[in-house]
Amino acid sequence: MIDKNVKQFALDAFQFPSFGRGAISVWRRNYLYFSQTVLTSLSWIFVEPLLYLFALGYGLGHFVKEIDGQSYAQFIAPAMMATSGMFVAFFEGTYSTYTKMTRQFTYQTILLSPLESDEIVIGEILWITTKAFLSCVSVAIVLAALGLVPVTKLAPALAILFLMCWVFAAFGVWLSTLAKSYEWFSYSQSGLITPMSLFCGTYFPLQQLPEFLVYFSYSLPLTHGLMSVRMFLSGDFNSMFFVNLIYLLASGIFLTNLAAARFERRLIS
Repeated sequence: MIDKNVKQFALDAFQFPSFGRGAISVWRRNYLYFSQTVLTSLSWIFVEPLLYLFALGYGLGHFVKEIDGQSYAQFIAPAMMATSGMFVAFFEGTYSTYTKMTRQFTYQTILLSPLESDEIVIGEILWITTKAFLSCVSVAIVLAALGLVPVTKLAPALAILFLMCWVFAAFGVWLSTLAKSYEWFSYSQSGLITPMSLFCGTYFPLQQLPEFLVYFSYSLPLTHGLMSVRMFLSGDFNSMFFVNLIYLLASGIFLTNLAAARFERRLIS
């Protein structure tokens, strides 16, 4: 007999949320709050990636001359954009969403309006994606000013990063609906997010890893997002681009469905 939780998980994965303009209203609410604290919000978003860039790109880069025909700083520059978006999407999707749900009761209050739960969760995911994407753009601007990424090739690379931010935003919101306390997110961060930031081709080519870890890395969204960004920035495309794109789209839809289904049940309970 199929376990009840497994059956529910399968149903959630293929239950597509229905939403209308209410999702934009939720997005706009978050934007209005963000616009009042934009300087403090953006400052920490891109300062940390730049610290890594200068410490590793210019510090360690002095000893690592070239990787794939480019300087070490140029090699890790796309990773700085991608990991910045990943971390912002994860933290906003988990800690911020959980706080609104269990401490501030923001979503329960919004439900008193004509908005449905699907519109609330889609609006939240859209906003978290937007904020994470802003971090990618902020880092990209600095990298372009330093001459580490080509400005003319940034637009399609940023489009891929938007998809990747959507995946992590939906993942974070889904986790927040499962969590019993803030400690849950520490496990996810230590066991998944931090390892991804290290072993998905961020600071060295994937080929340097043991073969089983290379295959495992292909199951992680940061790998696919980062590979596609590097393809756009270098102009060196291959068939893996389409695999990466399909993976990100499928993961985004899958995790959004899970988040929406769980979100509704969590609010009702």
